[in-house]
Amino acid sequence: MDWGRFAQQMASMARDLLAQDSVDDTLERITASATELVDGCDEAGILVRHAAKVQTLAPTGQLVVESDRLQERLGEGPCFDAARSPSGERVFRIADLTAEHQRWPAYAPRAHLLGVGSMMGFLLFTGDEDLGALNLYSCKPGAFTEASETAGWLLASHAAVALSSARTHAQMEQAIATRHAIGEAMGILMGSHHITEEQAFDVLRRYSQENNVKLREVARLVCAGGSLS
Repeated sequence: MDWGRFAQQMASMARDLLAQDSVDDTLERITASATELVDGCDEAGILVRHAAKVQTLAPTGQLVVESDRLQERLGEGPCFDAARSPSGERVFRIADLTAEHQRWPAYAPRAHLLGVGSMMGFLLFTGDEDLGALNLYSCKPGAFTEASETAGWLLASHAAVALSSARTHAQMEQAIATRHAIGEAMGILMGSHHITEEQAFDVLRRYSQENNVKLREVARLVCAGGSLS
């Protein structure tokens, strides 16, 4: 492993991650970087758990999707475990999927049939949130070494920070857009019904509660149609 070259590539990747325009773009850059930077990595993806269900984000190939779905059906697997909790293990490396595995007895042989030879999983986390797991796949047994694991962990650490930042930025943009839409809707109601700002907001809030519709959607209805009738 040429760590000097790896450091230069990581620096370039970090700049690229910060330059992405959306959360989806950031995720895709993370998984693409994994195949570029980690020795032995053929495919990569990010798995997010929602209780017993999983969501596959930015897969570089169909193998990633099939592996995640397999883990969801079986309720076991290294990626499934890596995304479980920030208080548990944060790195998994399976050197050879052709061998018997006591920890994942159902998943391992089926994953091998999918074409997985070896794999690694890294928890994506910051101090405040658990973001899922970055999972790396090789078609060959024994492809991932200790150096590969170190490189994957460094990549996952940078990726978690970038992903958290991208999500925060997206949430802020959505909040600003929502506030703007609500303000515009209030202005429409004030002008059309000759009511005060407080009364206009109360109309929006009451409609939201009575119809179980988010306030931003109520505002969008007013902006699109000029009223709530």
